[in-house]
Amino acid sequence: MKKINLLLIFIAIVGSIFITFKKDNNIVFILKDLSIILTINAIYILMKIFKFKIDEGIIFIYVLFIFLAHFLGVTCELYNKIYWYDKFTHFLSGIISGLGAIYIFIKFSDKKNKNIVFNTLFIIAFSLMVASLWEIFEYVSSILFNVDPQKVATTGVNDTMGDIIVAFLGSIIVSLMYKYEIKNNNNLLIKKFINALK
Repeated sequence: MKKINLLLIFIAIVGSIFITFKKDNNIVFILKDLSIILTINAIYILMKIFKFKIDEGIIFIYVLFIFLAHFLGVTCELYNKIYWYDKFTHFLSGIISGLGAIYIFIKFSDKKNKNIVFNTLFIIAFSLMVASLWEIFEYVSSILFNVDPQKVATTGVNDTMGDIIVAFLGSIIVSLMYKYEIKNNNNLLIKKFINALK
């Protein structure tokens, strides 16, 4: 799994450098495309700073998402070329942030906390927080750099609300799977993910 992660990181960084300097001459777009160097390595940077380890399978989920969302979506411009790609990545972000919520309460909460209702709500709330923070980031970017990542000029609030809604749906799927597997003691996707954290 580590080799796959490193291969995806290599393709994303080298591909972004090549594509960026071939197509962009605007400093804002150059920084936007090359910021993948930081985002795709962020998980390794955080592990180094805070001195903790994460399973390579979990790192793969993060690296794959950044590869799909940032490299293919932003740098390769699939967001502009495939009309549903933006919603697809936001839906994935709801699933991934839901898994992130599970990671948080497994690793950092009291081990005796097995309140299924609370944990289910935490998954949804955490995913909604991540989706909201992302939209705030896009809004601030639009003000600072005079760009329109939220497509306000063409869609009003529809793009922003659609992004949050599909992320919410992704988190609902994770929370329902979590509740079903824990309640029925099934060892499906979520339980396998939890076992990988131990």
